[in-house]
Amino acid sequence: MLLEVLLGMASVSKHPQSKYWTACFRDQHGRQRRVSTKETDRKKAKRIAEEYEKEVRTKRTMRQTLAVLSRLHEEVSGEAVWQKSLRAYAAEWLAAKVPEINVRTYQSYSGGLTQLLNYLGSRADVPIGDITKTELLAYRNHLLAKLAATTSNDHLVLIKMLFKCARRDGVCLDNPAEFIGVVRATGTKAKQKRPFTLGELEAILAVADPEWRSLILFGLYTGQRLGDLVSLSWHNIDLERGEERLVTGKTNRRMIIPMAPALREHIESLPANDNHDTPLHPRAFSILKQTGKACALSNAFGDLLVQAGLRAKTPRESHRSRGTGRIGRRRINELSFHSLRRTATSFLHESGVPGAVAQALIGHDSEEVHSDYITVGREALRNAVHKFPTL
Repeated sequence: MLLEVLLGMASVSKHPQSKYWTACFRDQHGRQRRVSTKETDRKKAKRIAEEYEKEVRTKRTMRQTLAVLSRLHEEVSGEAVWQKSLRAYAAEWLAAKVPEINVRTYQSYSGGLTQLLNYLGSRADVPIGDITKTELLAYRNHLLAKLAATTSNDHLVLIKMLFKCARRDGVCLDNPAEFIGVVRATGTKAKQKRPFTLGELEAILAVADPEWRSLILFGLYTGQRLGDLVSLSWHNIDLERGEERLVTGKTNRRMIIPMAPALREHIESLPANDNHDTPLHPRAFSILKQTGKACALSNAFGDLLVQAGLRAKTPRESHRSRGTGRIGRRRINELSFHSLRRTATSFLHESGVPGAVAQALIGHDSEEVHSDYITVGREALRNAVHKFPTL
């Protein structure tokens, strides 16, 4: 509607049966336009008409038009047009997300928004519609100087969601983040994260204690994340139907996973427990409950990789000692517990399991994410070349 009132040569007139003055002018195409000012004072109506004309001649943007109309409203009515600041809208948006997302996702969103607001400083308190693409682009580049490309893109996705909702809710006229592109990852992704080979799995199992051995088998035969596996209790195990049932912590996805024969054999070897609330891996479960995160367990698995000769021993440095703060760039290891998720995915595909079935079993939300976890092994490639005909 605002674009329809950007018109040319201003004058005012009033119908004998109306108490309001009408602004008359020509638009940028030369067509005559008539718009009611909803104003009974001729001088004020004339000023409104002149502002319409000025807008047409200078071809201001939608944001500038809103500012002009807000100023006119304040001058005519004596009341300022209240506009939500970025900080205020971000707080409302995050509060509305509480029943929709899990705790970890909420913490991620909250942390990401806090970083954005801290970066913008006093600019976070201006109307959200005044935030520009240039400012958000600078913030993306600021993150990229400290974070990996993937993490920077995660922050960008959050910003895009925020401003998309702001536009939908009518608190800003456009989305300044809409056309900011994601960052291309530098380096070779394949060298950063990869699945285990069978030989590497045997090496880890050889140095693992019974509880870690159990977690590794669960990770390999279900493809689930460490935090979700540590949270498993006997309540999640249905030996009669041969299924594991769980709700994933990251995506809140309900999973019913048929037991692989080898995993069933392992579960049946565990000490039976009449209390279904008893965790399958008590020591790891206790650590997870105390810390609220799986980081300590991930570090412990890293120590296993060192013992197995699959990772070089490196000193653990705090964020503070590295001078990077909590959003510092993380050291990426090509092997971790999450590699079991990649291993399971790759094994399924190399065994000829249809992609849709493998995706559902592992629990990936999209085909794009699922394909990123597929790595074709050397043996599968060697078998493939034997399919060529002899000429």
